[in-house]
Amino acid sequence: MNGSAGGTSKRFELREHTADVGIDATADSLGDAFAAIADGLAAAQCDEIPDEGERFDFEVRSEGREALLFDFLDEVIYQRDVRGVLPTEFDVAVEQSGEEWVLTGSALGVPLEAVAAREIKAVTYADMVIEETDDGWHVYVVFDV
Repeated sequence: MNGSAGGTSKRFELREHTADVGIDATADSLGDAFAAIADGLAAAQCDEIPDEGERFDFEVRSEGREALLFDFLDEVIYQRDVRGVLPTEFDVAVEQSGEEWVLTGSALGVPLEAVAAREIKAVTYADMVIEETDDGWHVYVVFDV
């Protein structure tokens, strides 16, 4: 699609652009699969992650599994921005409590000044997969970069 601005010589062209990264994970438990996705998010942000920093705890509650995964990863990005750390080395447990899904866990917060990090802007629901398989759990998430 082409366009112009009110009869001037200025023009623009809309083009398809993919600025996303997908992370695919498998694990024996749902909590481990969520943790693997979060560790993949850390790996997508930098090539080498030093083993330094302080652990911090978190808890996320949502109305469903997909919402829980989205909210958890959104919290990871929020913690990165607020704490100035790259969250990594996740330890996560997921359980259903009545109508609510609850995720508890911890992560190592590596100071951002210790890494050369690329920015991941946001988690998306696009193409999200959470499925139980014969071997455990399969999870796939797309992030906007």
